[in-house]
Amino acid sequence: MTAVGVDRRPARRSPTAEPVRGRRWVLLLLSGLLAGVALLNAMVGAVSIEPSAVVAILADRVGLRLDVAYTDQQAAVLWAIRLPRIALAAVVGAALALCGAVMQGIFRNPLAEPGIIGVSSGAALGAVVAILAGGSFTGGYLAALSIPLAAFVGALVATAAVYLTARHEGRTEVVTLVLCGIAVSAIAGAGVGMAQFLADDEELRSIVFWALGSASGARWADLLVILPLVVGGSVTAVRLAATLNLLVLGEREARYLGVATERVRVILIVVCALVTGAAVAVAGIVGFVGLVVPHLVRLLFGPDHELLLPASTLAGASLLLLADLVARTLAAPAELPLGVVTALVGGPFFFWLLRRTRRDQGAWG
Repeated sequence: MTAVGVDRRPARRSPTAEPVRGRRWVLLLLSGLLAGVALLNAMVGAVSIEPSAVVAILADRVGLRLDVAYTDQQAAVLWAIRLPRIALAAVVGAALALCGAVMQGIFRNPLAEPGIIGVSSGAALGAVVAILAGGSFTGGYLAALSIPLAAFVGALVATAAVYLTARHEGRTEVVTLVLCGIAVSAIAGAGVGMAQFLADDEELRSIVFWALGSASGARWADLLVILPLVVGGSVTAVRLAATLNLLVLGEREARYLGVATERVRVILIVVCALVTGAAVAVAGIVGFVGLVVPHLVRLLFGPDHELLLPASTLAGASLLLLADLVARTLAAPAELPLGVVTALVGGPFFFWLLRRTRRDQGAWG
C-alpha cells in the first residue's frame, strides 16, 4: 500500500552530474598513466633502480624510512639526474599540449599549434643570440640562465610583433594573425640561419643541439624558473575553458552570447606566449606535441575544453616522458635529440590528420 501524497518517482539527476563524473574518471585515468610513465623513467637507465627503491629514496627525502635497501649511487642518480629530468620533461610536455589545445580553439582549426604565432622561432632566435654572445651580457647566477632568459625574451618579442602587426582598428582577425606569424617565423628563421653561418664549431654544436630539443642536463633551478609561468598560465587557460567553448562556435556567435572576444583572444595568446616561451627556453624546440596530443584527446574524449585542457596537459606530460625515455635509451650510451623523437611520431600523424581533415571537409581550393 502506497502512502497518500508520497511521490514514488525516481529522483531526477542534475544534468551536469554525468559529465562531471565522466571528467573525473578521465582525469584520474590520465593521472595514473602519468604516474606510471614517470615511475618507468625513474627506473630505467644506465643505473637500474627497482620500483621499491624509487619509493624508498623519495620517502627518505621527506624523513620517512622504509625497510628497502638501495645504494648511495642509486639515490644520487635518482635525485640529482633523473628526477629533475622527469619533472622538466613533464612540465614542458604539459605546457606545449595545453597551448596546442588553446591555439586549436582560438583558430578553430585542429592543425594549429603553439608555433603558429611565432613563439618557437622567436625563442630560437633569442637562444642563438645568447649562444653567440657566450652569456657575456649576464653575470653570476644569471650567466647559467642566459640562454633560457634570452629564448624567453625572444618568444615574447616575436608574439608581440605578430599581434601588434595583425591588430587593426582595435581588432585582430584569425587569418591575419596566422599570416603575420608566418612572416615573423620566416624572419626569425633567417636570423637563426645567419647565426649558424657566423658561429664557430663549438657554438654551432650548441645551436643545433638546442634547436633539436633536449631534456638532458635538467636542473631543479630550471624547473623553478618555468614552473610559476606554466602553472599560472594553465590555471588562467582552464578558467577560460567555458568561454573558449563559446569562441569555438564563431566570433559573431560568441559576441552575441556576451563574450568579449578580442579581450579573451588577447589573454589566451599572451598565456600561450608565456607558457610556450618558458617551455622552449629550457628544453629547446620540441615539435608536434602541441599538435598531436590535443587532437588525440579531442578524438577520444570530445571537444569540451573544460575536459580537453586539463586532459591535454596530463597526456602531453606523459607523451613527452615516453619520448624522453626513448631518446635516452634507444641509442644508449648516446642520446637522441628529443625533438627528433617527437617528429618521428608527429610527422606521420600530421600526414594522417591532413588527409582526414581533407576527407571530412572536402578538397581545398
